[in-house]
Amino acid sequence: MHKNIFIGEICANDEVQKDHFLMKMYLPRTFGAVLPGQFVMVRIAGLTDPFLSRPLSIYSFSLEQNACVLELLYRVVGKGTQILAGLIEGSQLEVLGPLGTGYAMPDTEKNIVFIAGGIGVAPLSLLAEHLCVNSPSCGPNMIFYLGAQSSRQILGLDKLQSLCYAVHVCTDDGSFGKQGLVTDLIRKDIKKYPPGDTIIYACGPKAMLKTLNTILGGKYRCDVSLEERMACGVGACMGCAVAVKEGSGGAAYARVCCDGPVFGLNQIIWD
Repeated sequence: MHKNIFIGEICANDEVQKDHFLMKMYLPRTFGAVLPGQFVMVRIAGLTDPFLSRPLSIYSFSLEQNACVLELLYRVVGKGTQILAGLIEGSQLEVLGPLGTGYAMPDTEKNIVFIAGGIGVAPLSLLAEHLCVNSPSCGPNMIFYLGAQSSRQILGLDKLQSLCYAVHVCTDDGSFGKQGLVTDLIRKDIKKYPPGDTIIYACGPKAMLKTLNTILGGKYRCDVSLEERMACGVGACMGCAVAVKEGSGGAAYARVCCDGPVFGLNQIIWD
């Protein structure tokens, strides 16, 4: 067994919005610390179909006296996640992790701006929680922009409102908050946040991040977490490679699972 594979025991697995689940599990203390932005690969212990593990962002993490407590926020999109959604308290999972890189921490920026689309709220919520616990002075500077298709896909709003100075919500159909894309709202508000005083963190669909890259125009310090399909989680299969810029001005490929999932927005070649 891989040295970073642990057996987790599920203590809750609840549908918090339609087709969106929040899973809570206990892991051995040897699982260690988690950096905001990291993820895990999970599969049902002993199950061979589906064979591949599923990558899930870490939504919350804490240490108890005898265990680590991990929360995973996920959306049912296929056979693997449908099986996960049916697991009950006491079920066991094989958990590989924590994997990948984390977000860079703020320096002296006066504005800490989060931009999440859909399930991209998961790693950014962990980051906001981490900053509030470890750098309490960040709280009054944190502004969160949350986008979803409709009110039925808005996730973790209460938690965000308890952590951030302001939370702006928009939905595609206008059923909650402002109507439109989260990038439309950022395009309107970006002038409020001078580049030298602002750090931006984002996670969401590729189209959202590509649009954000155009809006920011290379002027901002911005970390993004990429959502890519992964098979192994450790860089062996190259199935999650993305094009990135090299120092010489050329292009190369990076593996989202081990070189990311967090990259500088300006590192990625979006075209």
